[in-house]
Amino acid sequence: MKLLILGANGFIGSHLCEAVLEKTDWTVVAHDLAGGNLKTCLGRDRFFLRQGDAFDDLAWIEEQVAACDVVLPLVGVAKPSYYLSRPLWTFELDFELNLKIVRFCVAQGKRVIFPSTSEVYGMSADRILYEDSSPLTVGPIGKMRWIYSCAKQMMDRVIAAYGQEEGLRYTLFRPFNWIGPRLDSFDDARERRARSVTQFVFDILEGRPVTLVNGGGQRRSFTWIGDGIEALLAIVADEEGADGQIFNIGNPANNRSISELVDHLVAILETFPETAERARQAQIVVQSAETYYGNGYDDMQDRVPSIEKIERRLGWQPKTTLDEALRRTVEALIRP
Repeated sequence: MKLLILGANGFIGSHLCEAVLEKTDWTVVAHDLAGGNLKTCLGRDRFFLRQGDAFDDLAWIEEQVAACDVVLPLVGVAKPSYYLSRPLWTFELDFELNLKIVRFCVAQGKRVIFPSTSEVYGMSADRILYEDSSPLTVGPIGKMRWIYSCAKQMMDRVIAAYGQEEGLRYTLFRPFNWIGPRLDSFDDARERRARSVTQFVFDILEGRPVTLVNGGGQRRSFTWIGDGIEALLAIVADEEGADGQIFNIGNPANNRSISELVDHLVAILETFPETAERARQAQIVVQSAETYYGNGYDDMQDRVPSIEKIERRLGWQPKTTLDEALRRTVEALIRP
């Protein structure tokens, strides 16, 4: 089997490429602007990387879609700070570019496995979020946070429509707060553009106050990247069980508030000799979302995935506890 993985140098893409080469006999054709996260893959017989801008390389991508069996378009923006500062860029990548790629798959009769997001559920009233029944509720137009969610939701709907009308073979997967090495860099955190785990670790180590936006009561279901990748491998391997389905991929047992997340991180950093003192001196402050992010931010209070369907259809379950996932993530950050 030959996979085309676009956005291969990103957080999910780089871990997926590594896992495919380590655990299967599949071939990977990869594409991204850079290749720094793919060092362990370079030079392998079943791995081919082209570096370039996907917008400029559409003709090449179309050729590769025709030559591959499964397409995973992982190109996109997935950081709230960018939804607010560059909303049009977010829309262009997450919707416009991906729509072109999906249409290549339709024209060539190729299977596509597309990354949706847990953010499509928005501020749903359901505490447990179900792929096929929970309403998708987002905030007002002026809150640019939701342009990412809406772009992804529209891609979900278009892909499903192509499945219904044109016979497109597809699976949509919704990651719930996957964490692990390469999630973000300290360069992102320096500019306050990293996601929660990397941002908090950086702030603690730099002696900057750790900021809890709106008090840190928001809850998330944190999922180890390795568990998520195992789910993706199962989706690729079992087309019959996965075709035409949407799967939540998350860990309900790891549901914690953001303030609890900070407590976990401080405790873990205290166990490393080189970070223990700075962890003990960590300062925590509370800011409003408007002060920290600007006026375009909005948020949901909780996200707990139902994973009943992927357990039933593919036999996948998450295995990694929050403390273990955070420890591995922290160690990769402080001991690269």
